[in-house]
Amino acid sequence: MTYKDVKRSKAEKDTRIIAIINQKGGVGKSTTAVNLAAALGVQNKKVLIVDFDPQGNTTSGFGIDKERLSQCVYDAILNDVPAEEIIQDTPCKRVFVVPATIQLAGAEIELVSAIARETRLKDMIDPIRDEFDFIFIDCPPSLGLLTINALAAADSVLIPIQCEYYALEGVTKLLESMRMVKGRINKSLDTFGILLTMYDSRTSLSNQVVEEVRNYFGNLTFKTLIPRSVKISEAPSYGLPVTKYSPSNKGARAYVSLAREVIRRA
Repeated sequence: MTYKDVKRSKAEKDTRIIAIINQKGGVGKSTTAVNLAAALGVQNKKVLIVDFDPQGNTTSGFGIDKERLSQCVYDAILNDVPAEEIIQDTPCKRVFVVPATIQLAGAEIELVSAIARETRLKDMIDPIRDEFDFIFIDCPPSLGLLTINALAAADSVLIPIQCEYYALEGVTKLLESMRMVKGRINKSLDTFGILLTMYDSRTSLSNQVVEEVRNYFGNLTFKTLIPRSVKISEAPSYGLPVTKYSPSNKGARAYVSLAREVIRRA
Protein backbone atom coordinates (compact mmCIF):
# COMPACT_ATOMS: atom_id res chain seq x y z
CA MET A 1 0.00 0.00 0.00
CA THR A 2 1.32 3.46 -0.94
CA TYR A 3 0.41 6.84 0.52
CA LYS A 4 -1.95 7.33 -2.44
CA ASP A 5 -4.03 4.35 -1.31
CA VAL A 6 -4.78 6.09 2.00
CA LYS A 7 -7.55 8.66 1.69
CA ARG A 8 -7.71 12.03 3.38
CA SER A 9 -10.13 12.85 6.15
CA LYS A 10 -13.41 14.04 4.66
CA ALA A 11 -13.64 16.66 7.41
CA GLU A 12 -10.52 18.50 6.22
CA LYS A 13 -11.08 20.93 3.36
CA ASP A 14 -7.65 22.51 3.02
CA THR A 15 -4.22 21.04 3.64
CA ARG A 16 -2.31 22.81 6.38
CA ILE A 17 1.47 23.02 5.92
CA ILE A 18 3.20 23.78 9.21
CA ALA A 19 6.93 24.34 9.71
CA ILE A 20 8.15 23.25 13.16
CA ILE A 21 10.90 25.73 13.80
CA ASN A 22 13.29 27.15 16.37
CA GLN A 23 16.93 27.90 15.61
CA LYS A 24 17.87 26.60 19.06
CA GLY A 25 18.66 22.91 19.19
CA GLY A 26 17.23 20.52 21.75
CA VAL A 27 13.86 22.20 22.16
CA GLY A 28 11.79 19.27 20.89
CA LYS A 29 11.23 19.98 17.18
CA SER A 30 11.73 16.42 15.92
CA THR A 31 10.05 14.95 18.99
CA THR A 32 7.03 17.15 18.33
CA ALA A 33 7.00 16.33 14.60
CA VAL A 34 6.99 12.56 15.24
CA ASN A 35 4.56 12.47 18.14
CA LEU A 36 2.12 15.10 16.92
CA ALA A 37 1.92 13.41 13.51
CA ALA A 38 1.31 10.03 15.15
CA ALA A 39 -1.42 11.49 17.38
CA LEU A 40 -3.10 13.12 14.38
CA GLY A 41 -2.98 9.83 12.50
CA VAL A 42 -4.95 8.22 15.33
CA GLN A 43 -7.47 11.07 14.90
CA ASN A 44 -8.01 9.86 11.31
CA LYS A 45 -5.88 12.59 9.72
CA LYS A 46 -3.53 11.79 6.86
CA VAL A 47 -0.16 13.32 7.68
CA LEU A 48 3.16 13.83 5.90
CA ILE A 49 6.35 14.89 7.66
CA VAL A 50 9.15 16.37 5.60
CA ASP A 51 12.37 15.75 7.51
CA PHE A 52 14.38 18.83 6.58
CA ASP A 53 17.10 18.51 9.20
CA PRO A 54 20.39 16.87 8.11
CA GLN A 55 20.48 15.05 11.46
CA GLY A 56 17.48 13.05 10.25
CA ASN A 57 16.04 12.57 13.75
CA THR A 58 12.46 12.41 12.49
CA THR A 59 13.46 9.77 9.95
CA SER A 60 15.14 7.55 12.55
CA GLY A 61 12.38 8.34 15.06
CA PHE A 62 10.06 6.26 12.89
CA GLY A 63 12.56 3.40 12.68
CA ILE A 64 13.66 4.15 9.11
CA ASP A 65 17.22 2.98 8.44
CA LYS A 66 18.92 5.98 6.82
CA GLU A 67 21.82 3.82 5.62
CA ARG A 68 19.47 1.84 3.40
CA LEU A 69 17.82 4.82 1.73
CA SER A 70 18.76 5.32 -1.90
CA GLN A 71 17.11 8.76 -2.05
CA CYS A 72 16.05 11.41 0.42
CA VAL A 73 14.73 14.98 0.48
CA TYR A 74 18.11 16.18 -0.82
CA ASP A 75 17.41 14.48 -4.16
CA ALA A 76 14.01 16.15 -4.37
CA ILE A 77 15.21 19.71 -3.83
CA LEU A 78 18.47 19.52 -5.78
CA ASN A 79 17.95 16.77 -8.36
CA ASP A 80 14.22 17.28 -9.02
CA VAL A 81 13.27 13.74 -7.96
CA PRO A 82 9.48 13.74 -7.37
CA ALA A 83 8.48 13.51 -3.72
CA GLU A 84 6.19 10.58 -4.49
CA GLU A 85 9.28 8.48 -5.28
CA ILE A 86 10.82 9.26 -1.89
CA ILE A 87 7.90 9.08 0.56
CA GLN A 88 8.27 6.31 3.14
CA ASP A 89 5.70 4.46 5.23
CA THR A 90 5.95 4.60 9.03
CA PRO A 91 4.77 2.27 11.82
CA CYS A 92 1.83 4.65 12.30
CA LYS A 93 -1.27 4.38 10.16
CA ARG A 94 -1.93 7.41 7.96
CA VAL A 95 1.51 8.91 8.71
CA PHE A 96 4.23 9.17 6.03
CA VAL A 97 7.73 10.67 5.84
CA VAL A 98 9.95 12.32 3.26
CA PRO A 99 13.22 11.20 4.88
CA ALA A 100 16.50 13.03 5.37
CA THR A 101 20.07 11.78 5.57
CA ILE A 102 23.38 13.50 6.29
CA GLN A 103 23.56 14.20 2.55
CA LEU A 104 21.20 17.11 3.20
CA ALA A 105 24.02 18.90 5.06
CA GLY A 106 25.59 19.83 1.74
CA ALA A 107 22.39 21.32 0.38
CA GLU A 108 22.87 24.61 2.25
CA ILE A 109 25.98 25.37 0.18
CA GLU A 110 24.66 23.92 -3.09
CA LEU A 111 21.48 25.96 -2.89
CA VAL A 112 23.42 29.23 -2.86
CA SER A 113 23.96 29.11 -6.62
CA ALA A 114 20.71 27.30 -7.48
CA ILE A 115 17.90 28.88 -9.50
CA ALA A 116 14.81 29.62 -7.36
CA ARG A 117 16.85 28.58 -4.34
CA GLU A 118 14.29 29.78 -1.75
CA THR A 119 11.36 27.83 -3.20
CA ARG A 120 12.84 24.40 -3.95
CA LEU A 121 10.97 22.77 -1.06
CA LYS A 122 7.70 24.46 -2.01
CA ASP A 123 8.12 23.15 -5.56
CA MET A 124 8.58 19.64 -4.15
CA ILE A 125 5.49 19.81 -1.91
CA ASP A 126 3.02 21.53 -4.26
CA PRO A 127 2.28 18.48 -6.49
CA ILE A 128 1.40 16.29 -3.47
CA ARG A 129 -0.09 18.90 -1.17
CA ASP A 130 -3.72 17.92 -1.72
CA GLU A 131 -3.02 14.30 -0.76
CA PHE A 132 -2.71 15.15 2.95
CA ASP A 133 -4.63 16.81 5.77
CA PHE A 134 -1.45 18.07 7.43
CA ILE A 135 2.14 18.44 6.22
CA PHE A 136 4.79 19.17 8.84
CA ILE A 137 8.30 20.36 8.01
CA ASP A 138 10.88 19.50 10.67
CA CYS A 139 13.39 22.34 10.35
CA PRO A 140 17.11 22.36 11.20
CA PRO A 141 18.36 24.39 14.20
CA SER A 142 19.53 27.32 12.09
CA LEU A 143 18.22 30.24 10.05
CA GLY A 144 19.98 29.35 6.78
CA LEU A 145 18.66 28.50 3.32
CA LEU A 146 17.04 25.25 4.42
CA THR A 147 14.93 27.09 6.97
CA ILE A 148 14.12 29.84 4.47
CA ASN A 149 12.88 27.10 2.12
CA ALA A 150 10.68 25.73 4.90
CA LEU A 151 9.22 29.16 5.62
CA ALA A 152 8.56 29.73 1.92
CA ALA A 153 6.71 26.40 1.65
CA ALA A 154 4.67 26.64 4.86
CA ASP A 155 1.33 28.24 5.60
CA SER A 156 2.33 28.78 9.21
CA VAL A 157 4.89 27.94 11.86
CA LEU A 158 4.75 26.04 15.13
CA ILE A 159 7.49 27.15 17.54
CA PRO A 160 8.49 24.75 20.35
CA ILE A 161 9.98 26.56 23.35
CA GLN A 162 11.52 24.57 26.18
CA CYS A 163 10.63 25.45 29.77
CA GLU A 164 14.19 26.33 30.70
CA TYR A 165 16.34 29.37 31.38
CA TYR A 166 16.80 31.63 28.32
CA ALA A 167 13.70 30.04 26.79
CA LEU A 168 12.89 33.09 24.67
CA GLU A 169 16.50 33.68 23.65
CA GLY A 170 16.71 33.78 19.87
CA VAL A 171 12.96 33.83 19.31
CA THR A 172 13.13 37.52 18.38
CA LYS A 173 15.63 36.72 15.62
CA LEU A 174 13.37 33.92 14.40
CA LEU A 175 10.37 36.26 14.25
CA GLU A 176 12.48 38.76 12.28
CA SER A 177 13.33 36.05 9.75
CA MET A 178 9.66 35.16 9.49
CA ARG A 179 8.77 38.80 8.79
CA MET A 180 11.43 38.96 6.08
CA VAL A 181 10.11 35.83 4.36
CA LYS A 182 6.51 37.03 4.76
CA GLY A 183 7.38 40.39 3.18
CA ARG A 184 9.39 39.06 0.24
CA ILE A 185 8.56 35.41 -0.46
CA ASN A 186 5.46 34.11 1.35
CA LYS A 187 2.93 36.79 2.19
CA SER A 188 0.45 34.36 3.77
CA LEU A 189 2.90 33.01 6.39
CA ASP A 190 1.63 33.26 9.96
CA THR A 191 2.20 31.76 13.41
CA PHE A 192 0.12 28.65 14.07
CA GLY A 193 1.12 28.27 17.69
CA ILE A 194 3.73 28.29 20.44
CA LEU A 195 4.32 24.96 22.17
CA LEU A 196 5.90 24.71 25.61
CA THR A 197 8.03 21.57 25.94
CA MET A 198 10.04 19.83 28.68
CA TYR A 199 7.67 21.14 31.32
CA ASP A 200 8.26 20.07 34.92
CA SER A 201 5.45 21.17 37.22
CA ARG A 202 7.66 20.59 40.26
CA THR A 203 10.04 23.44 39.42
CA SER A 204 9.34 27.13 39.83
CA LEU A 205 11.47 27.83 36.72
CA SER A 206 9.14 25.83 34.46
CA ASN A 207 6.11 27.63 35.81
CA GLN A 208 7.81 31.02 35.43
CA VAL A 209 8.66 30.24 31.79
CA VAL A 210 5.06 29.19 31.11
CA GLU A 211 3.81 32.47 32.55
CA GLU A 212 6.40 34.50 30.64
CA VAL A 213 5.67 32.84 27.29
CA ARG A 214 1.90 33.11 27.71
CA ASN A 215 2.21 36.78 28.61
CA TYR A 216 4.38 37.38 25.53
CA PHE A 217 2.45 35.34 22.95
CA GLY A 218 -1.05 35.33 24.44
CA ASN A 219 -3.57 33.03 22.76
CA LEU A 220 -0.96 31.79 20.30
CA THR A 221 0.39 29.59 23.11
CA PHE A 222 -1.10 26.10 23.17
CA LYS A 223 -2.87 25.17 26.40
CA THR A 224 -1.24 21.73 26.25
CA LEU A 225 2.14 21.51 27.98
CA ILE A 226 4.52 18.76 26.88
CA PRO A 227 6.08 17.30 30.04
CA ARG A 228 9.54 15.99 30.64
CA SER A 229 9.24 12.24 30.28
CA VAL A 230 11.69 9.36 30.18
CA LYS A 231 9.34 7.49 27.85
CA ILE A 232 9.39 10.35 25.32
CA SER A 233 13.20 10.19 25.36
CA GLU A 234 13.29 6.38 25.08
CA ALA A 235 10.77 5.99 22.25
CA PRO A 236 13.07 7.08 19.35
CA SER A 237 15.56 4.32 20.20
CA TYR A 238 12.77 1.85 19.41
CA GLY A 239 11.82 3.65 16.19
CA LEU A 240 8.41 4.54 17.57
CA PRO A 241 6.50 7.64 18.68
CA VAL A 242 5.68 7.66 22.38
CA THR A 243 1.99 7.24 21.51
CA LYS A 244 2.80 3.70 20.28
CA TYR A 245 5.73 2.95 22.59
CA SER A 246 3.90 3.85 25.81
CA PRO A 247 0.33 4.98 25.05
CA SER A 248 -0.63 5.52 28.69
CA ASN A 249 2.43 7.67 29.47
CA LYS A 250 1.81 11.31 30.40
CA GLY A 251 3.85 12.40 27.38
CA ALA A 252 1.72 10.35 25.02
CA ARG A 253 -1.45 11.77 26.56
CA ALA A 254 -0.06 15.29 26.16
CA TYR A 255 0.55 14.80 22.43
CA VAL A 256 -2.96 13.41 21.97
CA SER A 257 -4.26 16.55 23.69
CA LEU A 258 -2.06 18.71 21.46
CA ALA A 259 -3.38 16.94 18.33
CA ARG A 260 -6.92 17.86 19.36
CA GLU A 261 -5.88 21.50 19.79
CA VAL A 262 -4.18 21.49 16.40
CA ILE A 263 -7.31 20.13 14.73
CA ARG A 264 -9.44 22.82 16.37
CA ARG A 265 -7.06 25.58 15.26
CA ALA A 266 -6.76 24.29 11.71
